[in-house]
Amino acid sequence: MAAEAGPDAAAEAVPEAEQDKDLLCPICMGIIKDAFLTACGHSFCYMCIVTHLQNKSDCPCCAHYLTKNHLYPNFLLNKLLKKTSVRQVAKSASPIEHLRLALQQGCEMSVKDLDTLLSLLSEKKRKMEQQEAETNMQILLDFLHCLRKQKLEELNEVQTDLQFIKDDINAVERNRIELYRARERYSVKLRMFLDDPVSTKLWPSVIDKQNNIPVSGARSSHGGTCSGNFQSKKVDMKTHGSYQGNQRKDAFNGSDPQHTLTQSGLAIARKRRVHAQFNELQECYLQKRRNGANNLQKQDERDLNIIKREGYTAGLEDFQSVLTTFTRYSRLRVIAELRHGDLFHPANIVSSIEFDRDDEVVNEPADVHCPVVEMSTRSKLSCLSWNKYSKNIIASSDYEGIVTVWDVNTRQSMMEYEEHEKRAWSVDFSRTEPSMLVSGSDDCKVKVWCTNQEASVLNIDMKANICCVKYNPGSSVHVAVGSADHHIHYFDLRNTSAPVHVFRGHRKTVSYVKFLSNNELASASTDSTLCLWDVKENNLVRIFKGHTNEKNFVGLTVNSEYISCGSETNEVFLYHKAISRPAAWHRFGSTTDIDDTDDDAAAYFISAVCWKSDSPTLLTANSQGTIKVLVLAA
Repeated sequence: MAAEAGPDAAAEAVPEAEQDKDLLCPICMGIIKDAFLTACGHSFCYMCIVTHLQNKSDCPCCAHYLTKNHLYPNFLLNKLLKKTSVRQVAKSASPIEHLRLALQQGCEMSVKDLDTLLSLLSEKKRKMEQQEAETNMQILLDFLHCLRKQKLEELNEVQTDLQFIKDDINAVERNRIELYRARERYSVKLRMFLDDPVSTKLWPSVIDKQNNIPVSGARSSHGGTCSGNFQSKKVDMKTHGSYQGNQRKDAFNGSDPQHTLTQSGLAIARKRRVHAQFNELQECYLQKRRNGANNLQKQDERDLNIIKREGYTAGLEDFQSVLTTFTRYSRLRVIAELRHGDLFHPANIVSSIEFDRDDEVVNEPADVHCPVVEMSTRSKLSCLSWNKYSKNIIASSDYEGIVTVWDVNTRQSMMEYEEHEKRAWSVDFSRTEPSMLVSGSDDCKVKVWCTNQEASVLNIDMKANICCVKYNPGSSVHVAVGSADHHIHYFDLRNTSAPVHVFRGHRKTVSYVKFLSNNELASASTDSTLCLWDVKENNLVRIFKGHTNEKNFVGLTVNSEYISCGSETNEVFLYHKAISRPAAWHRFGSTTDIDDTDDDAAAYFISAVCWKSDSPTLLTANSQGTIKVLVLAA
């Protein structure tokens, strides 16, 4: 059978790819368009061969001499190309296209065939519409199921929150009633005490001393008795005695008008603060209440018996602590100020300020009025750190990259470390190992030093400039490093090949890191945000916004409850660690919290801040060299 196959069958047996190659233009290697034949027998696209002959006078295939006069239309090849194109379209066309082409080419069909075809098309259309409707219905049903599930979860969450609120209202009401009853019992005992004639004999002297009212016998200036005024004196004594009795009752009952008015004003002010930050406080309450017993902060400090007796949960007690501390203060009040004088250079910036171990001495790299001790350095200082064990030892880092350990008593340097190749930005003593300190520099290196050795004991190479370093207060081996790569690297010094964790969240350089506790780390960045991190769970707790910080070091300080930083608007900002918005702020150049419109004051920025341990006192300084002592006030 194969031997009897004709030439047409043999032509069909030729692979389609081989046929396509014969239809390709040798110049553009595409299917020939508008084929032209040369005198030497080769076919090209008309535009391809004309363009070629504009530059050369030969055939691209055989190099035979060739000009435009030697080109002729290839009608046969054009016809074949058209047929090939039709076949390719027919192969790739859909049945609808085939039908359309057949009808366009005048295909003969009877009316019956057309009716049958129309019936088939109508049935196909109906099935497709039904399938599309079913698909759309299924998509809608899936959406509604997902929405129902989400809303049920939200409803369960709301119901759970409402139950939390209900339980907490009952617990607070019970505690409030107990306090009221205790006050009533105390008042009853005091009334019984006042009604006792023996006990009241001792009381007038106490009240009269408080009010500076003499109770001895009334005598004239010459020593005689005033018998003529005896009757009026008697009436006055009755009135005076009645006043004393009422005063004693008011004092014991806590109904002193002046005191009550003051307390009422403070309560109203605190309620206003709650409503001003209601959304933030609501989020804080729900977060702490949902976490419940899983909240590790201060858990080991609670008395479980008291919690059970009062009906307070761990989350409610935590939130009450936040609410109490947050509403207690609303502003920063100036209690002292050191303005720059002749001792200050106009461009002198107070870049670091810190209390000593006993919160008695303040150190800052600029002269102050009547300094207790003054020590000169070769370069500008960038950071200071008091030794947490020895009161007289302090470390400094400077713009030449030198880390110096000083003895304040002798005013001499004990050690000078010059291994950093560029400016050293930060230095910090370990709290648990007083002989160890760490420093970071623009040379992208973190170095650990020992005051007993002349060279660094450990070196960590990083990829970006180091702007801040800080020991964990509860560990001598864990160090937080803020870098220009926008991240905070948390290292275990026993294995520095890689950080324990890298905290990502800032969008610009991390300029400060400070520990609130062993597990809480605060950071500041030139992206105008502060972040609170949990170094135990390795997650971001909260982001604080409100101040402006885009290019300068504006300071950062923390205590157990508050975070404070400076701003490039010459303002000091105060945040409670549980609330993202500022709790208070103070503008330099003003004596109150009212914004000052002085343009000169706005040209400076806050450059250093420092808490006095866990007290409400905050020490601040700006780029003008002005130092202020602020205190939290209601």
